[in-house]
Amino acid sequence: MQITFGSDELSQLATELKNHLVPILIEELRAQDLPPLLTRKQFMELTDIGPTKCNELFNRADFPVNRELGHPKVPTKQFFEWVSKTTNRTEISFNRAI
Repeated sequence: MQITFGSDELSQLATELKNHLVPILIEELRAQDLPPLLTRKQFMELTDIGPTKCNELFNRADFPVNRELGHPKVPTKQFFEWVSKTTNRTEISFNRAI
């Protein structure tokens, strides 16, 4: 028996997975031995992004970046708080029958 999903159902499933997995992944990353301040290179490696996206984030008004110490640095704790705050967390139940 093959189960097929429409694009709306796949989109909803992806949203549900993201909403439930992102908090777990954030906690796992927090458990890693990370420095209190991330350099640009460390930040890009941790988040698996390139220089263009890094520049975009570093220039956002709401993104936690410190430029007072020479090169920009990201406070690790504030970064995880920012991720948690900016993650779309609509509560969707997994109890729906497929």
